[in-house]
Amino acid sequence: MTARKIKSFGPAEDPVSDAQQQAAALLALKPQVLLRAQGPLYRQLASRLRAPIDAGVLSPGSALPKEAVLASEFGVSLITVRQALRDLEGEGLIKKRTAKAAIVATPHQGSKTLEFQSFAAIAASSVDRRLVIKSYRKESSVLACEVFALPPGTLCYCLRAVLLLNEQPITQSTFYFPPAIGSRLKRGDFDDVVVFRAVQRHLGIKLSRAQIKVRAELADESLGLALDCAPGAAILAMEMLYFSSTGEPVELTLSKNRGDQFSITHNAPNDLV
Repeated sequence: MTARKIKSFGPAEDPVSDAQQQAAALLALKPQVLLRAQGPLYRQLASRLRAPIDAGVLSPGSALPKEAVLASEFGVSLITVRQALRDLEGEGLIKKRTAKAAIVATPHQGSKTLEFQSFAAIAASSVDRRLVIKSYRKESSVLACEVFALPPGTLCYCLRAVLLLNEQPITQSTFYFPPAIGSRLKRGDFDDVVVFRAVQRHLGIKLSRAQIKVRAELADESLGLALDCAPGAAILAMEMLYFSSTGEPVELTLSKNRGDQFSITHNAPNDLV
């Protein structure tokens, strides 16, 4: 969702009523009926609510629509709405109030939550970032050859980029594509901060799942310069391998994220019966 000129209401604009704030929030959310085929309904709803908060369209103190209104507008049950709101409250994005609509919470400084429950959640985490492309060319990579099941030494197509938040570099990303995929892409095709979404759109490839690995690292001098942080600073390193609907690996993403700018949230269902 783009941060259009939708007026957001916060505590500084009292005496604006809760009802007016809720109406503005509903407009920003652009409600539509959610479909089970696209994943768990509460996660879809949480992503829809999260996007305008992350984008700054809904400012701290703004009232969200009431639970019954959200249930009606998105075509879900009250149980689904309450689960989505609990998730957002757990992330520190909203505050629930007794007998009143929830409000947007004051964000924690210096940490952005990353979610991997769905492709929509991954995309939502990038809503306020800007992609700056450094290069797109063939490069060698032992790891890329391994995950794409290519002969050693095969050159893969490589996109190198930096993600900016408020014009500050926070993530250094490298994207590898096997020759059959990368040869069909050109630099201008990467017109979306969410690269896998651009690949799907330009090539018509339906991605089905992503395998994600996360580890902790320390910034070396080169990465420190790229991300404007000191050598030895904490880095959240991620390896994300995207697969097509036919099970073939399509994109390998390696990202180095400033540790002071990111945290990870994952909802674990109780599968112990």
